Amino acid sequence: MKLSAEPYKVLALKYRPSQFSELVGQDTLVKTLRNAFLSKRVGHAFLLHGDRGVGKTSTARLIAKALNCLEKKEGDVEPCNSCSNCKSIQLGRHVDVIEMDGASKTGVNDIREIIETVVYRAASAKFKVYIIDEVHMLSNSAFNALLKTLEEPPEHVKFIFATTEIKKIPLTILSRVNRFDLKRLEIDILMKHLLEILQREGLKAEKEALKTIAREAAGSVRDALSILDQVLVNCETIIEKQMVNELLGKVSKLEVLSLLELIMQGKTNEALKIVRSFIAGNTSPKLLLQELLECLHFISVSSLMDNELMGDEYSYEEKEFADKLSKSADPVTFTSLWQVLFKGIDELRVASEPITSLEMLLFRACHMSILPSPDVLIKGILDNGTDSKMHVYNLERKSSLKTKEKDEIVTPTESNSKITDLDKPEETADNSAVKEILDIFPGAIVKK
Repeated sequence: MKLSAEPYKVLALKYRPSQFSELVGQDTLVKTLRNAFLSKRVGHAFLLHGDRGVGKTSTARLIAKALNCLEKKEGDVEPCNSCSNCKSIQLGRHVDVIEMDGASKTGVNDIREIIETVVYRAASAKFKVYIIDEVHMLSNSAFNALLKTLEEPPEHVKFIFATTEIKKIPLTILSRVNRFDLKRLEIDILMKHLLEILQREGLKAEKEALKTIAREAAGSVRDALSILDQVLVNCETIIEKQMVNELLGKVSKLEVLSLLELIMQGKTNEALKIVRSFIAGNTSPKLLLQELLECLHFISVSSLMDNELMGDEYSYEEKEFADKLSKSADPVTFTSLWQVLFKGIDELRVASEPITSLEMLLFRACHMSILPSPDVLIKGILDNGTDSKMHVYNLERKSSLKTKEKDEIVTPTESNSKITDLDKPEETADNSAVKEILDIFPGAIVKK
């Protein structure tokens, strides 16, 4: 029986960039590196900084290939990918390109091994290249041991560092390297990249399905390809949005916006039923809360009526729905609701029963959304009025808003009844109550 010639490769490895032109969404980095190679002004040390999955390790290997390609002609920048050096470097097996994991080799002894070997020339390549991934994990002693070699390395040695946390790198190291910041990909660029890969694989996908994958990846190419790998297992010829949502345990934006509408209307019963249906559909409380916050932010931005700020991340139907919700309430309602939901993140983190905690958070959000406006509350306090809305919420019980100062006020006597207006304290109990309301409703404006 004839075995398969090639074992299965995950998409992230199968479509790893092999040339600078294949680096997606990193135009500034590619342009700078191209100019450096064309002008023969390639530095001796590089620091690649960026979030997970944006191409740091791939870029490091591309630099190593461009330095050591055997068939690259004068004036060429791209590695040939056909010579022995290019092939072995791409696979991470070249004897002169040493890749080290900074997370597992953090000590000064590990760095000392590098320092002792840099004096020897490369065995089969032009340059000996040291690639240290997660370099921020090195200890302070390890960084200090590397300083002298990094400042004046031998001519045949190049250092390439990769990190996700630039703030943990000592300034003495940053001053000795060429720093490059790899940015997260925008959704439309990532969608285009996924579509090109699907075309190579002979598959199709709904636009909304690709948009959902790109959103979930949060700008990471590797994360997007990993999700796509999972989806391809369950699809036949076309990737559908519903399948992607079920796989990721997500709900559609329209459904989340509908839930927010119920919360803003104070319809607790209906909102609670929808939340329980989402949870039953394999959506975690934490993920649902994140979706609510994201859509609430989208509604707030929608109220500004600026298409450029809204971008192309959302569909036409979602934008129309958000615009409708933004006109149904004022910004104070949005910011107050944001505070309630945002505080729920910490509550879910420590809760022994996250689902119960989410439901209680929902009760609070629904109640907050239909509270009287700050103007009504403040007017009732300052005028000692009996507004009907104040009665509904038992807000006539001013004792809850009174400060200790007011409780301690004694009955005026003849000796102190002659106090002039200038002698009265500026901060009264009413002012204190108004201040409390403004703290609850950030962004509210008191109309005089």
